[in-house]
Amino acid sequence: MYKIDFEHPVSVYFVGIGGISMSGLAEILQDDGFTVSGSDRQESAVTRHLEAAGIRVYYGQRKENITPDIDVAVLTAAIHEDNPEFVAIRDLGIPHMTRAELLGQVMANYDMSAGVAGTHGKTTTTSMLSEILLAAKLDPTLSIGGILKSVNGNVRVGQSENFVAEACEYTNSFLSLYPRIGIILDIDADHLDFFKDINDIRHSFRVYAEHVPQNGTLIINADIPEVHEITDGLACRVVYYGSSASCDYYPDNISYNEQADASFNLHCKADSSVTRITLRVPGEHNVYNACAAFAAADLYGVDRAVTAAALAGFEGADRRFEYKGTVNGVTVIDDYAHHPTEIAATLHAAQKYPHDRLWVIFQPHTYTRTKALLPDFAKALSIADEVIVTDIYAARETDTLGMSGEVLRDEIRKLGHPARYIGPFTEIEKFVVENCHKNDLLITMGAGNVTEIAADLTRK
Repeated sequence: MYKIDFEHPVSVYFVGIGGISMSGLAEILQDDGFTVSGSDRQESAVTRHLEAAGIRVYYGQRKENITPDIDVAVLTAAIHEDNPEFVAIRDLGIPHMTRAELLGQVMANYDMSAGVAGTHGKTTTTSMLSEILLAAKLDPTLSIGGILKSVNGNVRVGQSENFVAEACEYTNSFLSLYPRIGIILDIDADHLDFFKDINDIRHSFRVYAEHVPQNGTLIINADIPEVHEITDGLACRVVYYGSSASCDYYPDNISYNEQADASFNLHCKADSSVTRITLRVPGEHNVYNACAAFAAADLYGVDRAVTAAALAGFEGADRRFEYKGTVNGVTVIDDYAHHPTEIAATLHAAQKYPHDRLWVIFQPHTYTRTKALLPDFAKALSIADEVIVTDIYAARETDTLGMSGEVLRDEIRKLGHPARYIGPFTEIEKFVVENCHKNDLLITMGAGNVTEIAADLTRK
């Protein structure tokens, strides 16, 4: 594998530079003096931000974009071998690496690195920990899988030995990382276009846990089924958090305000301390995300009063139960949930939020995920009072596998719950404007471009 010499910056080309993690790495390298350029399929807010920072971005991936003066190329997991730029990179003999391999090499430059892994909650927990380190003035370098408002982006370049990165399991990307602090939030069946089954996923998380060095610490959710299969025999220290009082960190006396934001006592078994935590993000799932971030902050040596204050000020990451505005008295929320577990967590949180009827506009993400988890999607979406299903966002896939928005709608109806399929976003917007009533709560939900509906509605 090509090794980057950070003491001697070179020319780096990113194939798929508009991806949230790719763009962050591009900015980190540019700040280190590298000559950075790249391509993406289409213009976006992310690519415009990169261009404003002085990075050249090509729109459309063509072989002509690849020139002999490029020293190394970085590719996303979505780039296939027939991609014209990848073909040109191979033909010219340009060294190349994956996004995850580059992230691993960047991480290795920091003595106190944290990798936040888990099938759900990564972006929120990474953002929480980032806010804590910023509040503690530890000057961290950050690589987040979403936009953090306090840094106006998904990356921050610091000058300290502290580094925090989101560690994604898809295509085993996180197995290129060797963090001093490893965090595992949960392990669920997802990305079944890559993994064989839940046991295959669990195996990968076990390997990730083994990557934490002997002088490091793994922070893991004790509520993961058979968690000791992941932790037994590890060389590193293991810290458990979860719902049981036997954990190293656990919450109790959880209460919620009218926006569904939680307050709770956080117990630390090591010193028998109790810290009162108040959040500004809704739902029980965020209680446990906060527990993980709190435990990691302890390892960074952050004063717990600073940690509590940072968590109290954290207003959420981009597209995580994000308030977008109101239209005709209807509250509009946008959320990234695209897996049944995430959908259920978001909708349960929404039930505590003041409203008359709860509407969800759900955009399924990938045909493989929809097919593999179809009954679970239907059950989770049925928590809402009114469900609108859009067309499936294909992302990297071309084979529909017989899946469609209509198929998911029918699966929801089998449960005796009303559901509608509407394809064009303009028709969805028209329908909800005519049918949502004052004091209703409307959530646009999914990992694709369904967020455009929330933006359009709140501009009206």
